[in-house]
Amino acid sequence: MIHHWLRFQHLDTVRFGTLEGDMIRIFQGDMFDSPRRTDLVIGLAEVEVLTPVVPGKILAMWNNFHALGQKLGLAPPAEPLYLMKPPTSCLAPGGTIRKPLCDGKVAFEGELAIVIGRSCTAVSVADAPDYVFGYTCANDVTVNEIIGRDPTFPQWVRAKGFDTFCPFGPVIATGLNPAMLVVRTILNGEVRQDYPINDMVFPVAELVSRISQDMTLAPGDLVLCGTSVGVGSMRPGSLIEVEIGGIGKLVNRFE
Repeated sequence: MIHHWLRFQHLDTVRFGTLEGDMIRIFQGDMFDSPRRTDLVIGLAEVEVLTPVVPGKILAMWNNFHALGQKLGLAPPAEPLYLMKPPTSCLAPGGTIRKPLCDGKVAFEGELAIVIGRSCTAVSVADAPDYVFGYTCANDVTVNEIIGRDPTFPQWVRAKGFDTFCPFGPVIATGLNPAMLVVRTILNGEVRQDYPINDMVFPVAELVSRISQDMTLAPGDLVLCGTSVGVGSMRPGSLIEVEIGGIGKLVNRFE
């Protein structure tokens, strides 16, 4: 069964629960460790939706889709290639992506994000799905010009790590088969990306397994699966939406 988990603030209290239509069923305890269902419900319109988790770390993949790699003339990598975005880049659904003080075009990258549910170190591909809590929508915002500006040191983290450069949400969907999902990115009402997750070079289980050989993944950590063709820049005043059927739609403005 598919469930949609979210975090929200009501008055001065931060809570979490599951969506039931336009209502939220409130849970108590730990979202990742035997959360307790209550009899309390509240209207979605009455709350402020937050990022569905507060990640300790965010890992973002590069060159993980065959279609984009072919367009860029890149061979599929032998192992996952990734960078880290700081937690300070997180932005809630409905929040405003802010243009940084530096120059350069700001690009959107609609992506599927894996939400880790259990601490995992050096897990096998076969066991990796047991450590995945669910999936959410993400936008890996980037100032591309920064990456290669200094020929001696590619600045991936800086280019993708500005405050507000990692919107994600609005919910975490559990019980989905990620291979069946499609990511659509819509800029000012125009579909700019529409690609299947099953085109990934390294699918979900292999990503989690391979990364867990390098570092321990903790509950709430995010793994952004990478993006495909259709990436483009945003002008201030734009509305950017990342939509994944079965999960929902992440909506943010760029100013």
